[in-house]
Amino acid sequence: MSDKFKKVSDEFWVSPQISVKDIDDAAAMGVKLIINNRPDGEALGQPKSAEIEAAAKAAGIAYVHIPVDRTGISPNHTTAFEQAMNDAEDGPVLAFCRSGTRSILVRSYAEARFGKPVDLIISEAADAGYDISGHEPALTLLHDASKTPRTEPPV
Repeated sequence: MSDKFKKVSDEFWVSPQISVKDIDDAAAMGVKLIINNRPDGEALGQPKSAEIEAAAKAAGIAYVHIPVDRTGISPNHTTAFEQAMNDAEDGPVLAFCRSGTRSILVRSYAEARFGKPVDLIISEAADAGYDISGHEPALTLLHDASKTPRTEPPV
């Protein structure tokens, strides 16, 4: 398994930018879905979404591109993430962006929207090496606005 894959939960992993070579590691750990949160063309030398998608599909892994640019995370991003998770085959999901931060944040916002405790969201992110404590106010607002908390988070 790639050292860059960071476990958030049994079913969700995040990573900084992956390459086509990392797809074999993802397949070996049973990943069923890869979510790319990085826009194409963000940096020179960055693999194109289509390249990662082709490698993922060749390995039998579903792929979704939900690019989050520098303008930040919107409700559309979290809704697309939730839809991807709902459509995913049972098994681990790997999400990535340049550093992994946008991926962990999209997941965290989606989890808060569905009632997952904010302290647990922040703790899981910290355990994976991501300090999202500065997002606690936004996560709390999303959590508190939740009208249909789930008993099980999406991942």
